[in-house]
Amino acid sequence: MRRTLFAAAALAAAALPLASVAQDVKPVHGIAMHGSPKYGPDFKHLDYVNPNAPKGGSVRLSAIGTFDTFNPFTLKGVPAAGAGSVFESLMTGTQDEAFTEYGLLAGSVEMPEDRSWVAFTIRDNARWHDGKPVTVDDVLFSLNALKTQGRPFFRFYYGNVATAEKAGPRKVKFTFSGGENRELPLIVGQLPILPKHFFDGRDFTSTILEPIPGTGPYKIKTFEPGRSVTYERVKDYWARDLPIKRGRNNFDEMRYDYYRDATVALEAFKSGEYDFRVENTAKVWATGYDSPAFERKLYLKQDIRHELPTGMQAFAFNTRKAIFKDRRVRRAMAYAFDFEWTNKNLFFGQYARTTSFFSNSELAASKLPSPEELKILEPLRGQIPGEVFTEAYSVPVTNGDGRIRSNLRTARNLLQEAGWTIKNKKLVNAQGRPFEFEILLVSPAFERIALPFRKNLERLGMNVRVRTVDTSQYQKRTDEKDFDMIVSSFGQSLSPGNEQRDFWGSVAAGRPGSRNVIGIKDPAVDKLIELVISASDRKSLITRTRALDRVLSWGHYVIPQWHIRTFRVAYWDKFGRPATTPRYGLGFDGWWVDARKQAALNERKNLASGK
Repeated sequence: MRRTLFAAAALAAAALPLASVAQDVKPVHGIAMHGSPKYGPDFKHLDYVNPNAPKGGSVRLSAIGTFDTFNPFTLKGVPAAGAGSVFESLMTGTQDEAFTEYGLLAGSVEMPEDRSWVAFTIRDNARWHDGKPVTVDDVLFSLNALKTQGRPFFRFYYGNVATAEKAGPRKVKFTFSGGENRELPLIVGQLPILPKHFFDGRDFTSTILEPIPGTGPYKIKTFEPGRSVTYERVKDYWARDLPIKRGRNNFDEMRYDYYRDATVALEAFKSGEYDFRVENTAKVWATGYDSPAFERKLYLKQDIRHELPTGMQAFAFNTRKAIFKDRRVRRAMAYAFDFEWTNKNLFFGQYARTTSFFSNSELAASKLPSPEELKILEPLRGQIPGEVFTEAYSVPVTNGDGRIRSNLRTARNLLQEAGWTIKNKKLVNAQGRPFEFEILLVSPAFERIALPFRKNLERLGMNVRVRTVDTSQYQKRTDEKDFDMIVSSFGQSLSPGNEQRDFWGSVAAGRPGSRNVIGIKDPAVDKLIELVISASDRKSLITRTRALDRVLSWGHYVIPQWHIRTFRVAYWDKFGRPATTPRYGLGFDGWWVDARKQAALNERKNLASGK
């Protein structure tokens, strides 16, 4: 998602007719945000796949809750798990580069050095599942539908696309506005392409329980609304021989079964009802997988190391609420979260504390600001927290024994500074209104973390409710920002850019469905976001991102939780895997069903059951 440096004779270029400048632009197979793509134009396959992986077999997966639409691009409804495998984009990224894209639906891409526009030529053989060719009209329709009727994220992400036009029989050109923004060609490369002929005469925003033709390696085979959905590999998949796709998408079928909650889903996995899961709960990982099948190694557990930025998972304040508008109040409440006790007693010591919105990466701020960061931050002095200049951000710590009286004393002092006092054992403001709010959860698994936190907050005189709701209600309430506090995750890439507007931007704060769940409306943050977006090289991107990280952290918009640097995966012993795991992903789409392992597993299952 970002930019590279432009070093051409600007005056001479400006004097040339546009057509002459365009003639100097050569088609390329891929674009890197900074530098050059790792894989050259003649590459045969990605380094982390087995190009000869066998096709066949089936994989069963799980999902929680329900679904009522196959259109994942609008606010209405709950999309079916796996729906994204049906659709493709003009370009696609890899899991072993920070931010590089290679042609997928587009066979080639053209852009000038300043990246003020980009043009894609659609491959002649690109086809929808119903056999119709992919056209420029499909691309133009997709951009317009997503920007005007899709989820709010798309309006932000593609907001700087000023024009999109047909530039040839199979060529589409996008021109950009809004100043320097060198990631825009890559952002447009990520545009999901949707079938115009399918949506003609339909309401794009409505829920759709009818298979939508895509161009991807899988299409919907069968489904039961809210219960299961099965995807089948497209046998004549148009892109099967492209180097970027070789060795991937090896399963003949992928089936998602829906379960009421995570506890039921885990027991179903241990019973062999599905084949593969990524575990997100430390206690379950430590104690929940023991069973006779595990003892006989019918299914396996494995920690797979990665180098992905882990971003921020946290208790997130809705600063639209009056009680959370004061930064001192938000900071005080962080002293009531005892991570060390939580990690020791609930997580078996598996987690590290998160102290940055860009944790586990070189983008994270640490120590005091560098001279380069200060050049960025000084013009904002007086608009941003003063601690940004004098202190390295840190989170409150404890010794893990559950006794946090000193932390609560600090919290009380901060609350008193903010105008809150204790009366009749209740925390109230100057008008006598009590401090009360709700922590909204979507998973019962988080109750065991939220309830001890609530207990500590109640010692401060707060009245705290913890409420768990179903997936549909949770999505509706978070889309409409109808909550006080939630547990939220802010995932980050190695190359942050335009998506930061949707996370923290002022415009996003007032838009339903945006990812600015916190409600940040700060001109200084907006300026820092634009600096990140306009970074001209990797070094300036790192410096500017660290400056943004400091300001967000000292804003105390969240109470940071934890992260882990591995994928915790459990799977029945039927899979083959490439010899190399990508640095920045799990690479599950490169796994395959090993026929010999599958046969051996079936035999061992039969023996265990006495058949």
